[in-house]
Amino acid sequence: MDILFFNSWETIERTIIVGILAYIGLIFFVRISGKRTLSKMNAFDLVVTVALGSTLATILLSKKVALAEGFTAFLLLIGMQYLIAWLSVRSTFVSQIIKSTPKLLYYKGEYFKYTMKKERVLEVEILQAVRSNGTSSMSQVEAVVLETDGSISVIKKSNHTEYSTLRNVSNKEG
Repeated sequence: MDILFFNSWETIERTIIVGILAYIGLIFFVRISGKRTLSKMNAFDLVVTVALGSTLATILLSKKVALAEGFTAFLLLIGMQYLIAWLSVRSTFVSQIIKSTPKLLYYKGEYFKYTMKKERVLEVEILQAVRSNGTSSMSQVEAVVLETDGSISVIKKSNHTEYSTLRNVSNKEG
């Protein structure tokens, strides 16, 4: 029964020391890799963030993983994320594989039901996004867009049409 709640002071000490060092190492690696590492830009960024957390937990709790191995894993994950982000900026092909495109959910009074169903977005979620945007009526809304990070953007009607923010939004229905 003792092993369930307490192994030894040595394991507690190891967890504290390795935890502090791993945490400092992770913060250091994330800071030098840039803001993009922990952003919510796309699915790949989310996977890297979750993997970093999982790696940190493994370093903390597994005696079989040395701190140097954990740092190597951090560097590998952050390095791969940096490389993929770098390639996606320079290659349309890589960018299309890594990033999704924003989807039009509502435009000029019409809900795009097929897109909403495909993206698993309910009308009540669109209405909530519009309310959160401080808009009281759908008649004031030009468009509602499901962004690449999963957030919902609301574009209010405007008299300005010089350079539309909807130019890269997919409006394919079916």
